Amino acid sequence: MKNVIVIPCYNEADRLKFEIFQNFINSHKDYILCFVNDGSKDQTLHQLQKFAAHQNNRVKVYDMPKNGGKSEAVKCGINFMLDNFQIKSIGFLDADLATGFDDYKKLTNHLISKNQKMVFGSRKVESNGQIKRSKFRLFASKMIGMVISLIIGLPVKDSQCGAKVFAPMTAKYVFKRSFLSRWLFDVEMFIRIKNLYQKTTMNFIQEIAVENWEEVEGSHITLSDSLKFPKELLEIAIEYNFKPILGFGFKSQSATVRNIGSKQAA
Repeated sequence: MKNVIVIPCYNEADRLKFEIFQNFINSHKDYILCFVNDGSKDQTLHQLQKFAAHQNNRVKVYDMPKNGGKSEAVKCGINFMLDNFQIKSIGFLDADLATGFDDYKKLTNHLISKNQKMVFGSRKVESNGQIKRSKFRLFASKMIGMVISLIIGLPVKDSQCGAKVFAPMTAKYVFKRSFLSRWLFDVEMFIRIKNLYQKTTMNFIQEIAVENWEEVEGSHITLSDSLKFPKELLEIAIEYNFKPILGFGFKSQSATVRNIGSKQAA
């Protein structure tokens, strides 16, 4: 059984750090990398396929011919790996490795050793590491974070750090359906986790400080995307928090949720 890291890629031909990927694969036999090409228009797919061809089945490439956004790319990659491999843990990292493999391994080790169901990296939990962010993004993150905390309803400090790892059955539930948002799907993930484990949620998830995180140039989140965030957060709140009260939408109290949650908690 392997630990799987899904890495969504959209027009990353000039940013993919193949030397780092290669070194990681060579030194960690218990990991598989799954790159998801999210309808890239450059040479990303060609480069990924060329790299994977020499990795003795340790690197997989899942191709999405049409761009679906990060949320859909992560969902498709995780489901592909869950359907085809025996997996010990599965999660995702950003292609630019703003959060690196050392921090991801720490999350994975904690998930397995503590029998957690989800462990996620945080740039807001106190640590002695190096977190490099622009002042604007730091301010924007704090403002959005306050709104997200209200929507999630969990004591999560950093929902948006691009490093998260799951137990297989938890991932199967969280990623079984598409997300409303292309970029803020992390918010939906936490709500789904809360719907799964309900009052015991904080017994099964853990937020851990990342030691190193650096803002990398070339983000695919445009100004237009950012301006849509308030609208998307409102849509998420309506779908997950308000519609169930009226008897439709994402029903947090469904029998399916209770059954899955009780089985995993056992």
